[in-house]
Amino acid sequence: MPAPTTPATLSAPPPQSIHQSPIDQRIDWLFDLAQRHGEAFRGPEAWLERQRYRAQHPSAIAALMCMDGRVNLALATQLPAGIITPFRNLGGMFNLGWPYLSQLLIDFVNNQTQSGRRVLLLITYHWSRGERKRGCAGFRYRREDSMAHAWAIHAQVSQLFGAAHQSVYPIVCGFETDEEALLLHGPDGTVLDLAAFGAVTSQPEPDARTQPPAGTEPDALALEAQLVRTLPGLPRPVRADLLPLLLGNLAHVAGVRQQHGRALAIEHREWVICLGRGFDFLHTPNLALMIGPYSPDLAQPIRTAADIIHSNMRAGLIPPDGFLLLTSMPYENQGVERAGAELRSRFLAHFATQVINEAHPDLAPLMHRRCAVLDWPARRLDVLPPL
Repeated sequence: MPAPTTPATLSAPPPQSIHQSPIDQRIDWLFDLAQRHGEAFRGPEAWLERQRYRAQHPSAIAALMCMDGRVNLALATQLPAGIITPFRNLGGMFNLGWPYLSQLLIDFVNNQTQSGRRVLLLITYHWSRGERKRGCAGFRYRREDSMAHAWAIHAQVSQLFGAAHQSVYPIVCGFETDEEALLLHGPDGTVLDLAAFGAVTSQPEPDARTQPPAGTEPDALALEAQLVRTLPGLPRPVRADLLPLLLGNLAHVAGVRQQHGRALAIEHREWVICLGRGFDFLHTPNLALMIGPYSPDLAQPIRTAADIIHSNMRAGLIPPDGFLLLTSMPYENQGVERAGAELRSRFLAHFATQVINEAHPDLAPLMHRRCAVLDWPARRLDVLPPL
C-alpha cells in the first residue's frame, strides 16, 4: 500500500533526476503532482481540518507573493491547505491599479465582509540572509527594492479599502528563505523577526538571534506582546487570528534548524512557464516560472520567462528537448463559469505562443503546450483537449 499523501510530502522538492528527465516524463510527473495535491486537498480529514480552523479563526487571509516555489506560507506557518488565498506573480510585482487584480481583490474582500469576516492581507517579499543570490531574482536580489515595492502596495491597499484598516488589515511581511522565517514590518519601522524571536528591533535586518531557551515551547503571551508593539493598530480579533500563523512559523523554523546539511536552492533550472492562476500545487523551488494574469502588459513577463528557459537550456541546466507552457484559470461553479475559464485559459496559451514565437523563434518549436482549468473548491486540475 502506498504511503499516504500529506502536505509535507507534497511540498517536498522533486527528485533531482526530474530536471534531467525527458520532457514527456517531466510533464507526466508534474500532472501527477497536481492530481495528488487535489486528492489530498479533497480528503475528509483535510476538509474537516479547514472547517474547524475557520470556525476558530474567522479572519480571511490572502497573500500577495512571488512565483518562487520556496515561498510556501501554508507550510511555513503549519496552516491547513486552503486557508490562505494566494495571488502570485513574477517577482511578487503587483499594482492595485491593474483592473483585473483590483477587481479580484475587491470581490474577495466583499465576499468576506458580507459574511462578517475581516481580511488579513499579507504583502510579502522574500530574501536570503545567508546569500544575496538566493533572494528574489525579480528585484535583482535587492531586498531594499522589494521592500519598497511592498510598502507601495500597502499604500494602495489603504487607498482602496481605507486607512483605518478595520476591515482589511495589510501587513508587509518578509520571508527569509534560508530558515523560512517570517518578518513583520510595523508602520513605525519596528520589526518582529521570528528568526530572532524575543527581540523587537527598529533595524530592517537584525543580526541578533535571541531565541527562547532550548527545549521550551514558544511563549504565546510574549509573542502577542511583541505583536502589539509591532502592529499597535491591529484589531484584536485579527491579532487573535494572526497569532497561530506566527506560532506555527516558530515551530517550523525550529524544525528547519534541525535539518542538518539541508541543501539551500540557488541554481535556477526552471522548465515550466505557468500563465494564469491555480498553480499552488507547484510549491517546488526552481521548477516553474509563474505569471499571474494581472498586468495589462503580459508580453513583458512572458518574454522574461522565455529568456530564462532559453538560458537554462543553453547552460545545460535542463535538457534541450523541450519545455512546458501551462495555462490555467480557476472557476467556482460549473456551467458558464467553467466555460469562461476554458476560454481564458486557451486565450492565454494562444497569446503566450505568439509572444514566444516572436521573441524566441528558435525556442518555440520546443514548446509543449497544455491548457487547463482548475475547479477551485476541489483543487482539481483538468487538462483541456487540444483544439
